[in-house]
Amino acid sequence: MNGIIIIDKPNGRTSHDMVNFIRRLTGMKKVGHTGTLDPMATGVLPVCIGSATKAADMLTLSDKCYIAELVLGMTTDTQDADGEVLTECEVNCSEKEIYDAVGSFIGEIEQIPPMYSAIKQGGKKLYELARKGIEVERKSRKVQIYSIDILKIDGERVTLRVFCSKGTYIRTLCEDIGIKLRVGAYMNTLRRVRTGPFTIEESHEVRELNELQQEDRLNEIIIPVDRMFDEYPEILLNQKQVRSITNGIAMTYSGNEGLYRVYDENGRFLCIGRIRDGKLKSEKAFWN
Repeated sequence: MNGIIIIDKPNGRTSHDMVNFIRRLTGMKKVGHTGTLDPMATGVLPVCIGSATKAADMLTLSDKCYIAELVLGMTTDTQDADGEVLTECEVNCSEKEIYDAVGSFIGEIEQIPPMYSAIKQGGKKLYELARKGIEVERKSRKVQIYSIDILKIDGERVTLRVFCSKGTYIRTLCEDIGIKLRVGAYMNTLRRVRTGPFTIEESHEVRELNELQQEDRLNEIIIPVDRMFDEYPEILLNQKQVRSITNGIAMTYSGNEGLYRVYDENGRFLCIGRIRDGKLKSEKAFWN
């Protein structure tokens, strides 16, 4: 069994919980997720099985899309609804001020990673230090916010759709919007609706996956690994060329430089290959 299962991760479960769930469900040991979702977050969590785990790191680098609700007028120590309240103030922002503040974060921005995160510093995860009451200085990181749409404003609650690069902390974005408005804010809910090419519409709840396993129909919803690379053009190789690329040989090949999905004559996905200086070589192999 090789491929990707898209889970609609439920609230309160960790990404590692979902990996263990798929291991039990499939009987496969080689299982890995493609980018952590906080326990309070829900939504798209691609889980790779078998040889597809080779591609997990590539999907982790993909762009993401989230639906988040922020609450104005209050801050917490975790920047989300699970934390202890730090500050409260009255909210008297106009809708125009909210739209202007939110819009100012579109583009390349710098974020300081939150203390309650899995980033390691000095060999320790930041959230482990935070739970001991220790706060350390963190370096800011550049991330890209491609778009932010305000879906709803309901008093102090603002619902956003955020399309962003890897490494973006939405709760930090919510807090920074609150700082911009001078009233504070925290993230109340978070739902990931897209990771790379995979969307919430093709995700499956835990209950549904259990039912499919009981009916011996799990194979019906496993996505082939090459779907992850739909944006790359494809190359078909003859038998001689297949022998070369699977033996690690950089073969002469004409074409535009860049990454390609590489298949044999029967349509079997072999690898992600790269053409450089007139030669084609495997970058990430998926043949068995």
